[in-house]
This record gives sequence, structure tokens and C-alpha cells, in this order.
Amino acid sequence: MSGQPHTRPGLIDLQVNGYAGYDVNADDVDIETVTELTRALWAQGVTTYLPTVITASEEKITHVLAVIAAARRSDRLLAHSIAGIHVEGPSLAADDGPRGAHDPRHLRDPDIAELNRWQRAADSLIRIVTLAPERAGAAEYIAAATSQGVRISIGHCTPTPEQVRVAVDAGAGLSTHLGNGTHARLPRHPNHLWTQLAEDRLTAMLIADGHHLPAETLTVMIRAKTPARCVLTSDSAALAGSEPGLYTTPVGGSVEVRPDGSLRLPDTELLAGSGSSLHDCLAWATAHLPLSSAELLAMATTHPAELMGLGERVTGGQDRVELVGDRVLATTVAGALVHST
Repeated sequence: MSGQPHTRPGLIDLQVNGYAGYDVNADDVDIETVTELTRALWAQGVTTYLPTVITASEEKITHVLAVIAAARRSDRLLAHSIAGIHVEGPSLAADDGPRGAHDPRHLRDPDIAELNRWQRAADSLIRIVTLAPERAGAAEYIAAATSQGVRISIGHCTPTPEQVRVAVDAGAGLSTHLGNGTHARLPRHPNHLWTQLAEDRLTAMLIADGHHLPAETLTVMIRAKTPARCVLTSDSAALAGSEPGLYTTPVGGSVEVRPDGSLRLPDTELLAGSGSSLHDCLAWATAHLPLSSAELLAMATTHPAELMGLGERVTGGQDRVELVGDRVLATTVAGALVHST
């Protein structure tokens, strides 16, 4: 069967910083950057995604948002594939580890007025904001953002269990790359990971690239949440697929591409995004996790579609991928063939 062509729904990735050299957060990001990034994702069978804008000055964030919005206006297929925008930060924990590769100079408390300014720049495309629930004013921000239809995700944080519960009561409904973006060592119990795993109102976004989470950890997390409350994301960065070496990027500054394909801050084990596409993550998960291929595929299609109100993209047949084994032969977006080999 693996050698026979087969068709599956297009993948839906809720966290894409970049891929194949194209960086959403580059200082010189333009419409061509977003266009070529989208085409590179089509070649990986990703038909819907949220470009992810990370911590920066408000001027930089609004510039990137405006570029993404302009790219969508320039082409109907781009507009179809870019179903919204995910802003990761800037209201994150400042500690090394939880902060990840985010620039500490631009971390700040959440401000609903700033979110409104983002939305004006982005043609109201912001669908997810990741924040640390322990930041001052987080609960009020979560309630206000949620009332506007923006989903709040808990991530890059070090909250108490009670702060997690307060955030969820205020409307937070997601966990960003659960198990990552926190301290390397936590109290055995209680800690905020247990609280997020136990909270049925939170859907966990999980990176299954083989580097962010060991297979056993990922298996236990999925079993705790149940597959229905899990979504696979790539968190891919522009360096995904690059040769091993040291690079300078807007996300993390100096970043090392290791021989194993992981992206890390030099001389540390801290990850700087993923070197894998969602297609790669799904293949790794299928090979290493004791779950059915149907369950895992749903985590990369049906579940994110339901979260974003895009269920027809999975069931309608207009967004689909033809494969032989794990190799993408053709990708169709909104009924149009956008990639073939």
C-alpha cells in the first residue's frame, strides 16, 4: 500500500514561523516572501496555515502583519491558504528557558489596545495569540480578546497552577507547543504542565519533530489529553531543511542547525523553532507513536480545522494531497492544482 498513490486532506498548521529559507519575521519580509513560503508549504502538502509573528517591537509586529495581509489580498489562493495569523508573544515569560528564542528586549505585558492596533494592520486576521498567563493583566486581556473571537493559547510561560486555571476561566483554550517553552526542571508536582494536561478546556498543540518531545512524553501527553484534544503543529522556522552550521536569523539571533536537523541556540540545548514541516512531523509521529495513522492525521487536519471553523476544508475535497508513501506528488488548494512533481 505504501507504494501506491493515495489521497488525503491537505494539512493544517497553526504555527509556521517560516520554511525553506522564507522567514515571516525577517526585517525585509515582503509579499514575495509570504508567497514563496506558501508555495514551499504547498510542496509539503500543507494547504492551510497560520503564519506566526513572534515577539518584537510593536512597529515590527504591525509591519509584518500588514505584509501578510497585503499578500493575501494579492492572490485568492494565498488568501485561502493563509486562514489567519498567530501572534506568539510579546507577553511571555522573561526567564531563560520559558522565553525560548524570543528577544527579551521586547517582552511586555498584554495590552488589548495593542491587539486592536494589530488587527487594524492585519485586516482583522489574528486568530491566535500565545501569552504567559502570569503576566500582569493577562486575565482581563484574555477575556477581552476572546470576546473578539481571538483564541488565546498558553505558552512560553512559568505560571502557577492557579494562574493557569484563572486564564482558562477567562477564556484561554489552547496550549502552545505543550511541554516546551518552560524551565528544563519543574517541581515534580504540582506544576503548570500537569494543570494544562488535566484541563479539558485546553487543546494541546504539540510539536512531533522528534526533538521537541521524546516519543514517550508525546505519547503520554496525547493519552492524557485524548487525541480529540490534540493538534500537531510544526513551529517550523526559515532554517528548516538547511545544512548544519551557524546562522543569524531574526528569530533567536544566532541559531545552530545541528546534524540531526534540530535548531538550537548555540552552545545550549534550547530549541529555536523546528527544522521540520508538518508533513515531516506527521511522518515522524506515524513511525514512532503507538497511535493509529487515522488518529494522527486527524490531529493535523480535522482537529485544527474544527478549532478554526474550517471543517469543510477536510471534508469537502477541495484541499487535498496525492502521495506515494510519504512523498508528495500533487497538492490541490481550493480546487486548483498548486504543486505537482
